[in-house]
Amino acid sequence: MEIKVLAFAGSPRRGGNSETLLDWVLAAMGEAEGVVIEKIPLTEANVNPCRGCNACETLNRCVQRDGMDVLHDKIIEADCIILAAPIFCMGICAQAKALIDRFQVFRSRKYVLKLPVVPPERKGKRLGIFLSTAGQNWDHVFDGAVPSVKCFFHVIDVRDADIHYLMVNNVDEKGAILAHPTAKADAARIGKEVLAELKKRLGG
Repeated sequence: MEIKVLAFAGSPRRGGNSETLLDWVLAAMGEAEGVVIEKIPLTEANVNPCRGCNACETLNRCVQRDGMDVLHDKIIEADCIILAAPIFCMGICAQAKALIDRFQVFRSRKYVLKLPVVPPERKGKRLGIFLSTAGQNWDHVFDGAVPSVKCFFHVIDVRDADIHYLMVNNVDEKGAILAHPTAKADAARIGKEVLAELKKRLGG
């Protein structure tokens, strides 16, 4: 059994705290056989912002020709989608938000055109992970990002109950996550737990 994991490194700062969290999760998942992992840095993905033209509501595709042409099928085919992105100015960073906004095509397909996003036999089997870091030490620093993340997953048929979160605050400077007392263990735990659940769902 092959399990496809598609991971987006959303930060404009490569090798930073959110991407380190992502790498820890992927390392834990990669220890198992049959797991195919693809990690895509959004700084290299050529994803333009949504134009808000709503053409996808009739065309069932985006009018823009860019990196989403490549990502579209990968997103549909993945069993697990991971979005890792830091918080900038109390919201999700611009690179990740641009990707989320381009999921408008899936929203149009699902809610306007009433077409399936994934084949019926795969509904309820996909899982999602959101990883985030923030420099501020406030409990509410992630509150602005979570609704966008839920929308990101909803339109590709990942239910609320199937989204896993790891959000670490008070890590500002690059590499600060390395000194966090639990982040690495928490990341490995989530990676293994999600993989175990995927095996159960896909095996059934």
